[in-house]
Order: sequence, then structure tokens, then C-alpha cells
Amino acid sequence: MARLLEIRVGAAGDALDRFEAAWNRAAEGRDVQTLHVLTLGDLPLLLRTLSPARLALLKALRASGAMSIYELAKRLGRDYKNVHTDVTQLMALGLVERASDNRVSVVWDSLRAEMQL
Repeated sequence: MARLLEIRVGAAGDALDRFEAAWNRAAEGRDVQTLHVLTLGDLPLLLRTLSPARLALLKALRASGAMSIYELAKRLGRDYKNVHTDVTQLMALGLVERASDNRVSVVWDSLRAEMQL
């Protein structure tokens, strides 16, 4: 099954609203759909977080599979330190994970961004 991460722009309270709705569905005995959502506070933060360089990094990792940060930097033609910084930030958000052998990989098959107007 494809793993989808929804990226939303909105207030942090939106996550609490989703939790409450899921709690109520479970209490009523209805099925609860598992959602994977990353909520960012505003559009400028989303654009900084998923910059073109970071999107290229995610796509390269997804296409090639797990690899070391050094190998990833070489493949992207970027400075190791900058790639390491990007990977660290993406790991903090749950977009990239590090295995016990220190290789990194993308855990999602697709990302879907959503913003309320």
C-alpha cells in the first residue's frame, strides 16, 4: 500500500480537531482512518521547509533508495554540509529516516500539500 503524507498549512489546533474527530468516531464504534499529516504554520514556512533543493533531495532518495549522506551529496552535486543540514531538518519532520547503518531514506511514496484559502 502506498504511504501518503499530507502536508497542510494551518494552525496547530487543526491537529487537535482531527484527533477529537477520530476519538469521537472510535467512541461511536465507527472505523477510524489513519492519516499522516504534517501541519506547517504558514505558506512561507512550507516553502522554506520544502525548498527546491530539499524536494530534489527527497526525489533522489526515493528513486535510488537508502544511501549515506555522503553518497547523496555526491549524487546531487551539492556540498556535504548543506545536504547533511537538509537531511537533519527533513528527519525532524518525519520525511526522512536514518537506519541503524546510518543510511537515510524517504519513508513516503507521495506527499500531498493542502492549503485553506
